[in-house]
Amino acid sequence: MRVAHGGKALYGASMGMLLLETRFPRIPGDGGHTETWPFPMLYRVVGDATPDRVVRDRGGIVDAFAAAARELVAMGADGITTNCGFLVLHQDRLALECGVPVAASSLLQVPWVERLLPPGRRVGVLTVEASSLTPRHLECAGARPDTPIEGTEDGAEFTRVLLGDELELDVERAREDVIAASRRLVERHRDVGAIVLECTNMPPYASEVARATGLPVYDFHSFVCWFQAGLRPRSFGD
Repeated sequence: MRVAHGGKALYGASMGMLLLETRFPRIPGDGGHTETWPFPMLYRVVGDATPDRVVRDRGGIVDAFAAAARELVAMGADGITTNCGFLVLHQDRLALECGVPVAASSLLQVPWVERLLPPGRRVGVLTVEASSLTPRHLECAGARPDTPIEGTEDGAEFTRVLLGDELELDVERAREDVIAASRRLVERHRDVGAIVLECTNMPPYASEVARATGLPVYDFHSFVCWFQAGLRPRSFGD
């Protein structure tokens, strides 16, 4: 006899994502675009959590994120993620508050990926704003504080549109910003053997970054797909 068990409001969606309150365009591959994911995703927008406030750590937001995480768990989520890598600062608090596994940031991949590399090679991080990504963020991710970082803020489009929360995005110019930043990263740090993309809006450009640098690239999409695979392991039985 097969018995079904209840306790949730919604079934079939194991992942819940906490979204910043934004209006900028989200294209396929972006964490906030529903077609990015090969599995159902529950979403909750966190009020007043603007890109500027979260990335530049203006403070006063962790309580709102924790409350939204609890709502997603009550709805049916078995795991929680967020759509900003800078929220790694709140990884422990979110996990404590919602009582399910939490993958707050793509940055959590940095120490894992580094263990895969040959001796003398290390991970480099590509971010939306390098000046805001501090050793504290890296520490919360379990990464080394001297991890090489490069940002897209010197470009013309990507950082300006996202942090300014603008209504239009020139996708080609944004791609150029991300690729240019990746090239600067490997030129300035010759020992980089793999790249982790901090920003959840960067996965649409990950394949181009890999081609431009010749290095493995790990992003928010690869991270969340790995995370979800543990929540819903593939069945090889009948």
